[in-house]
Amino acid sequence: MTVDHVGIAVRNLAEAAALLEAALGLVVTERYDLPHEGVRLAFLSGGATDLELLEPVGDAGPLARFLSSRGPGLHHVAFRVPDIRQALARAASAGCRPVDPAPRPGARNRQVAFLHPSTTGGLLIELVEHPE
Repeated sequence: MTVDHVGIAVRNLAEAAALLEAALGLVVTERYDLPHEGVRLAFLSGGATDLELLEPVGDAGPLARFLSSRGPGLHHVAFRVPDIRQALARAASAGCRPVDPAPRPGARNRQVAFLHPSTTGGLLIELVEHPE
């Protein structure tokens, strides 16, 4: 299994991206608005693993609640999987609980699923399908 990206919750996407570009030389490669998720996001190229900056759209939704309670910082780690349903079944057999009952469309036209942090040692894990 390979790390696909690391998600970072931010209050201001433009400011966070500009800082990482200036300080580390990272480059924004993609931007997405996902209104059904209540987020705006940008991927920054970081070599083998990208950074995903996530900004809430409005004061409601899971990301807005996350920022309100925990502040900016690490939000999730995403892993590439060839078959998301198989990966979910394996995780469930190990005692992990998905956030949603089924995979859903995510950024980059990929199917995604999240594993609840209460069942993964406190870390929100995203599975991102990359079919072979």
